[in-house]
Amino acid sequence: MNSLPTFTALGSGPTVLMLHGIGGGHLAFAPQVETLAGAGYRAIAWDMPGYGRSAPIEPYTFKGLAQSCVDLIDALQCESVVLVGHSMGGMVAQEVVARRPDKVSRLVLAGTSAAFGKRTDGRSAEAWAQQFIAQRTAPLDAGKSMAEVAQVLVPQMTGPGALPEGLRLAEHCMGGVPAATYRRALECLVTFDRQQQLADIRVPTLLIGGEFDRVAAPAVMKQMADSIPRARYAELKGIGHLMNLEAPDDFDGLLLGFLAEPAPAPHADLH
Repeated sequence: MNSLPTFTALGSGPTVLMLHGIGGGHLAFAPQVETLAGAGYRAIAWDMPGYGRSAPIEPYTFKGLAQSCVDLIDALQCESVVLVGHSMGGMVAQEVVARRPDKVSRLVLAGTSAAFGKRTDGRSAEAWAQQFIAQRTAPLDAGKSMAEVAQVLVPQMTGPGALPEGLRLAEHCMGGVPAATYRRALECLVTFDRQQQLADIRVPTLLIGGEFDRVAAPAVMKQMADSIPRARYAELKGIGHLMNLEAPDDFDGLLLGFLAEPAPAPHADLH
């Protein structure tokens, strides 16, 4: 039995649960927690297993991460939540919806994809995955700290319109990730593939892309939106992969607008 993940909570009202990316932690959603709480929601941002004070899980798989998320939803004593997932957190969110659709009332997927490593250059997915892991862990293998890795990676992932304060927070979050957790998360990340289950997502879904996102390109996000029956896509101009920190006001505006939309009828036409 794995212990419950740690989380930060603010406000009261309908529960919005936010799942950070591979270089994050609960602080990666600090602007959104404050905004949502002020708008009448109970804002929850977790530390994914192995992050912050959350104990790691074994094996470190999407199945296990999704179960940790479901356990947290149950512990929060709410029938369902709005699930907001960024990057790898968006993959965990898709896994939760695939396994326990009853736990999710709405879905927000930001800077994420439905499968890792879909290549068009002739390389196998396995070869691409191994190269990706090797590239990302090479600085650690060379003795660099996660803080030093963050100083290089974060600027590479952002767009020209990024808020400087947001980038500093992103570097702070990534710098605090335990190197061992980062390695395990990378190995987990490359296994993800829920491409075939997108059409099964039946809740209202908002996909948010960044114009300059090279990790989850706008074209990938648009393709996902086309595959999900109740989905729409929105794009933040001048922004890269870390959109909720690069442009928090614009991101929050999209999020609040989506949450304010009337709930669809239970048997509304999905086609």
